[in-house]
Amino acid sequence: MTYTGFELTIYLEMNKVPIFIAEIAPQDLRGSLTTVSQLMICFGSSTAYIVGAIVSWRALVLLGVFPCILLFLGLFFIPESPRWLANDGKQKEFREALQQLRGKGIDISVEASDIQENVDNLENHSNVGFWDIFEKKYYRPIGVGVGLMVFQQLSGCNGIGFYASQIFISAGFSSGDIGTILMGTIQVPITMVGVILMDRCGRRSLLMVSATGTFLGTFIAGLAFYLKEQGLFLDRIPSLVLIGILVYMGFFSIGMGAIPWVIMSEIFPLNIKGIGGSLVTLVNWSGSWVVSYAFIFFLNWSSSGTFFIFSVASGVTVLFVNKFVPETKGRTLEEIQNSFNS
Repeated sequence: MTYTGFELTIYLEMNKVPIFIAEIAPQDLRGSLTTVSQLMICFGSSTAYIVGAIVSWRALVLLGVFPCILLFLGLFFIPESPRWLANDGKQKEFREALQQLRGKGIDISVEASDIQENVDNLENHSNVGFWDIFEKKYYRPIGVGVGLMVFQQLSGCNGIGFYASQIFISAGFSSGDIGTILMGTIQVPITMVGVILMDRCGRRSLLMVSATGTFLGTFIAGLAFYLKEQGLFLDRIPSLVLIGILVYMGFFSIGMGAIPWVIMSEIFPLNIKGIGGSLVTLVNWSGSWVVSYAFIFFLNWSSSGTFFIFSVASGVTVLFVNKFVPETKGRTLEEIQNSFNS
């Protein structure tokens, strides 16, 4: 019950954090700032792994209370989203919040005008129910958001992460400790590289590079297990699997881990942002559960086949991004959302 409650809380918050950051951030920093949330998740997970190796699980749970208290207290000092205030008709609060976020003495007139114009255009569509998001005019943003989350999970991220130790043991290591420690070690610094590159290289290009890398990593791991099944180069198998997994994790951390959440926070109009974000998050977590649950069965069926499936999914991701995902770098949220209607 405790685990279920924890998972439910995380689910309820996961889609709100990137959306809120995207709504308050300047357009030239939006990608980097939104990616910071993924960086902090990586940092928190790595910290939990390290502390969990030292203390009991009960002590770890109690220690987790302190960050929750800090988060709760910090929420009282965070301004409301200017876009939400404008959509709610609170003009004075809207401008005050935007000025507070941009700083005293900064001219917000152009940005405020763009936000208000977008809100005015959405006035006739303010009462949107769940089934309304499947109207034709929302096909593209919903398709992009859902598609990215599906491909993120089909790349095998959670299956590989949850069963990393078993993967390395199957490859021939005496234990999975070295491999899992290396995985955790590279995640944070490479995610930091992704934060730096997000608003310099753009979402699309970084996403395609990331998916190409996850394709390569899972292909190397799949090839290594295939060679093992054929009884070939057995002394090289552990090293090949380790290289494949580290390549996968590195390239996943630089783009596929965070960018789907960044794009999700940018593409939905205000009137469907809550429902659209919830749907996309539901798809992500459902996919995570399915892949994580099925992973061990697939691994027992065929280790090489499992990684080749993930490799194919990553290859299809590159094609999907190239065909359907727009570049959102350097554009206001209003420009991005209006582009889906053009």
